[in-house]
Amino acid sequence: MSIRTIGVVGAGAMGTGIAHVAAMAGYDVILRDIDMAFVNRSLGNMDKFMAKSVEKGKLTEEARQATLQRIKGTTALEDMAPADFIIEVVLEKMDLKKEVFQALDKICRPEVILATNTSSMSITEIAACTTRPDKVCGVHFFNPAQIMRLVEIIRGMQSSDETIQTATELARAFGKTTVEVKKDSPGFIVNRIMIPQMIEAARLLQEGVASVEDIDTAVKLGLNYPMGPFELMDFTGVDIGYLVMEYFADEFRDNQYAAPQVVKQMIRAGKLGRKSGQGFYKYK
Repeated sequence: MSIRTIGVVGAGAMGTGIAHVAAMAGYDVILRDIDMAFVNRSLGNMDKFMAKSVEKGKLTEEARQATLQRIKGTTALEDMAPADFIIEVVLEKMDLKKEVFQALDKICRPEVILATNTSSMSITEIAACTTRPDKVCGVHFFNPAQIMRLVEIIRGMQSSDETIQTATELARAFGKTTVEVKKDSPGFIVNRIMIPQMIEAARLLQEGVASVEDIDTAVKLGLNYPMGPFELMDFTGVDIGYLVMEYFADEFRDNQYAAPQVVKQMIRAGKLGRKSGQGFYKYK
């Protein structure tokens, strides 16, 4: 099947980045969120991103305008009907994802692949709520999607080889490097490695071993990481990290993955990182 139109469900930071990358690659995009204000904010952020590229001579004004013209915003999930490939980018809540996939399964043509950008949750469980589990897979982009080169392509238990091949080719058409996660396991590759590091960093802070700043400095200079664990949690959202930790603890039935108390306190205080501007670097 020829893919010309990409449907993106969710216009938050990740949905914005994915929709932008798809439009830059020449695809028509249908971008949906529950409120048109979220869609308009998303389009505005894309425009600002490209304006900087135009100023630096990395992008022409014509390309900027053409990219924006390829994106149609909507609040109606039914408007996804013409899409040839769907990428779901809603909150990391399994019930919400299932609700979206059940609706898309009825709206979209039978041959359309339904992909989720989940960073950790079961592709198999999401696929089970549809009538096309062979056409469901994971396509995990990283934030910001316009810059980060990696996409994890994840197999559900029933994902077909054709589905995985199509998703891989599409991500590469977006200019990304892909890795295949052959077994549907919580956290896939990157989060399976990263989340335990975040948990240990939070425990070090909680035990008074070192400060937020010194833990991040040690990790950046000692392991040559571009960001420390607290900087990364603030950037991606402390709430997202918390949800993934709790999901890991439940799926693996291992409290070693459970969110440390200091992370839970951040959630209760509403200090959720990037979205609130009150992450670990504002925490006292």
